[in-house]
Amino acid sequence: MTQIAKPSDLEETIGYHFQDKNRLNLALVHSSTNRRQKDGQAIDNERLEFLGDRVLGLVIADLLLKRFPKDREGDLARRHTALVRKEALARVAETIKLGDYIDMLDAEAATGGRENPAILANACEAVIAALFLDGGLETVQKFIHTFWNEILEEDPTPPQDNKTALQEWAQGRGLPLPIYKTVTQDGPAHAPMFEIEVIVKNHTPHRAQGTSKRKAEQAAAGALLEVLLDQNK
Repeated sequence: MTQIAKPSDLEETIGYHFQDKNRLNLALVHSSTNRRQKDGQAIDNERLEFLGDRVLGLVIADLLLKRFPKDREGDLARRHTALVRKEALARVAETIKLGDYIDMLDAEAATGGRENPAILANACEAVIAALFLDGGLETVQKFIHTFWNEILEEDPTPPQDNKTALQEWAQGRGLPLPIYKTVTQDGPAHAPMFEIEVIVKNHTPHRAQGTSKRKAEQAAAGALLEVLLDQNK
């Protein structure tokens, strides 16, 4: 069995020592272990993921309201989406080397589980929930403010949502909503590559690639939107 890093080292990294160590330990158990209690309930971090997702959303929403008092609701929503999505969570997980601490089957680890963005993102949500349960809102706010600040500061302008812009363009002309189709999905589980095609009625479809479906869809929407806007100049 592969030796995993000690949770106490993770505590040092995130700057918080748990009163109940079992909360952190549970947050680091991947479902691949398939451990069960006597009543059949799974012993893994999936329930904590559920809570962590909601806690992250609340803390980020509060942070954005304070940081950007002049932003309109739409701009705040785009910022919020960028900060709570799986890519942001996985990035924070990589920063704190969370993959080194996740308890998973050797078979899962051998196929790149410790570098898998989805697994890292889910574990990060679980850690957020564990922090909230153990230390309360102030503790989890400190963690999120610290490790999301770099992402927040990278671009002072609200993120451009190409899919929303393309949808609004189509609706403004009485056209059906854009359709997104997965053309190919290649690469290993921990480093997939998607090719997505976007179709708007009466217009030439466009394709783009990305390391997630969301990224590929955004890239395809942006490419098509650029052409459409150029045609209407």
